[in-house]
Formats: sequence, C-alpha cells, structure tokens
Amino acid sequence: MTDTDLLPFLPWNRPSIGAEEIAEVTDTLCSGWLTHGPKAARFEETVRKALGVEDSFAVSSCTAALHLAFLASGIGNGDEVITPSLTFCAAPNAVLQTGATPVFVDVEPLTYNIDPHAAEAAITDRTKAIVVMHYGGHPCDLRAFRKLADDHGLLLIEDAAHALHASRDGHRAGSIGDLAVFSFYANKVMTTGEGGMLVGRADLVHRARLLGRHGIDSSIWKRHGTRNTAAYEVTVPGLKYVMSDVTAAIGVQQFRKLPAFTARRAEIAATYTSALSGLPGLATPKVLPSVEPGWFLYSIFIDDTAPASRDETAELLRTRYKIGTSQHFRPVHTLGIYAQAQAHPLTVTETVARQQLSLPCYPDMTSRETARVTDALQSLWGERAEAAARAPGRTATTDDRCLGYSGADSF
Repeated sequence: MTDTDLLPFLPWNRPSIGAEEIAEVTDTLCSGWLTHGPKAARFEETVRKALGVEDSFAVSSCTAALHLAFLASGIGNGDEVITPSLTFCAAPNAVLQTGATPVFVDVEPLTYNIDPHAAEAAITDRTKAIVVMHYGGHPCDLRAFRKLADDHGLLLIEDAAHALHASRDGHRAGSIGDLAVFSFYANKVMTTGEGGMLVGRADLVHRARLLGRHGIDSSIWKRHGTRNTAAYEVTVPGLKYVMSDVTAAIGVQQFRKLPAFTARRAEIAATYTSALSGLPGLATPKVLPSVEPGWFLYSIFIDDTAPASRDETAELLRTRYKIGTSQHFRPVHTLGIYAQAQAHPLTVTETVARQQLSLPCYPDMTSRETARVTDALQSLWGERAEAAARAPGRTATTDDRCLGYSGADSF
C-alpha cells in the first residue's frame, strides 16, 4: 500500500457551504415563504447594485436565463445568433429553442474567448445578436464587442456563467451587454445548487420577468401582500423560470463570500502557475494585464511534445494519484445535432479542445491538496522523461504499453 492509497479522492470541484448558508436557509424555511419572494428580491437587488446594471431577475438556472434573454430580445425564426463553439451547449440549445440558428465562430489563441474579428466576419443581414462567453472566468474584450454590436445594430448578450466577480478594463463581466446571464450551478464560482440570474437593460429584463412567471402581470409575492392572489392577468404565453426563496437564501450568503472565494481561487492559480510553468509540452493559462479573472477554471494545455497526452494525464491523475480533472469543452459544432460543415474552420477551438485539462481549483482546497496536484504532475513528467532517456528509440505509445497505461478517456 502506498501513501496515495490512504488519501481520499480529490474531486475536480467541491462547493463551499458554511454555517451562514445553513442559517439563511433555515430562516427561509421558518418564514413560511418558500417560493420566489423576499429572499429572491434581496438577492436580485444585491447583484444589481454590485454590477451597476438597470435590472436583475433571479431564475431557476442559467439555461433558463439564456432562453429568457433570447425570447425577450425577440430572437426567433430566421434569425442568426453568433456564438463561440468552445462553450457548453446551453446557449446554442436555447437559440434553437427560439427557432433561430446559432452561428459558431472561433476563439482567440491567448484567452480562448470569442474572437471579435471572427464574429464580425460572420455577421449577415440575418444576424440578430452576438453571445460572448467569458471562458474560464477571463472576460472577453467587452469594449470591442460593445462597439461591434453598436456599429451593426446588434444585441450583445454576455454569457458570464464563469465570471461573476471578474472584470476587464475596469468593467465587471455582465455589466456591458444589453443582457447578461450568470450561473449558480454547483461547480460555479458561487452556488445555489441550481439557479441563475439575468441582468441588463430594464426594458429587456422586465419582458423576461413577465415571460418567466407564466406571462402574469405581477409576482405572487406582490399579490400576496397587496391584493387577492387570484387577481391577475396573463399578458403573454410565458414559462415558469423563477428562483425559489430557498435557493436565493443560499445565494445571498454565497454572494457575500464571493470576493474571498475569488481571492482563494487566485492563490491556488498562482501556486499552480509557479509550479507547472517549466514542464515541457504543458502550458499554463495567461491573464491579460487589464483583467481580474474569476478563476472558475484553471486550465492546463498539453500539446504533442509533452511526455503524456492530455487524456493519459487525466487518467493517471485519477487512477494513480486519486485526483479528479475535467475538460472544457467538447466544441458544440462537433456534437450530434450541431455537426455541420463550418463556413470557416474553427482551428483554435478544436486545438484547445484537444489539449485543455481543468485542474481542481476551488475555495475549500487546502495548500496540501494543491501540492498533491502539482507534485503529481511533476512526478508524472519526471517519470516519463526518465523513461525516454533510458529508451530514446521507443515511441511514447510503446512506452505507454510497457508501463501498462491504457490512455483511456477521462470522461
């Protein structure tokens, strides 16, 4: 038995929930009001003020926020929406649900954010909106995209699911678009378990709020306090996407802790970068001077010159060192319903998708756990270098077979 055998598995992500969240939820449960009400309103107002936006609406998921953003923007049949392919499928799925068509464009080679030049080249007379996604918590060029959208009369929608506390050029992610969405899924920079928020222009958020509560002209919380709960009108055929107060109670406390969460993520990222920057064939993430990232992801990129491939590295970290990793993302344009011939090749997107590996990076990680990750990678790289030195004529594949490595995918 080795020392590693005695260690618990280190997951890729673990939410940070404390006594404050538990107390806030207990208070909500004892209040007698569990659905969208005073806690959700408090959460909305706190985020709205922090971002300096006109309005905000707490909803059941970030996907719900995206769907409402497109519906409120009037996006529908015949429209095109420009979006990166290096993202989760939620935004393209929501575009399809409106009857519009997602148009995938490539990302920048340094930040892995949507490329403004590629986005501009994809604009047609059918383009209605541009969706930018702040990859891993590193905001895209907000000023460039705001100008691009304004010059072409398009809506700018920020998918800021990774970037609630991030900023670029002094602008908070989520504060520049006509609309922006945030995710509070269990693995995000702060969590409510499930949940999301839509923020932005008051007219668009008002329309989204109406659509998100069945098309009813007032909230149940307001009707409960001022008029008969059955005294309402349905003004549009809406959906039910509201966040409950139980969920919002967690969000109220998580948002208060977000600066400390982000600072801890930054400390872990700095430790990783210092320890891993010298490993051959392994690149660490770059941060532009004008950016304060949210560090939702700490990504390493493993190219063909590395002693182990990305998939081998993930598998060995899992099986030998009991360390979880993840991959972000499978390009959407390669997935079943989206597989299509691209008008322009997405070279950077596909390269990044082959090389990227997300290491554990979350506030509750201890310094010892961070060292487990760096020590494991340094050990693996050193071991492979020694093997190559002893048998310089062997290929990496042959060496892998001799050492018993399957190279299995880590999904």
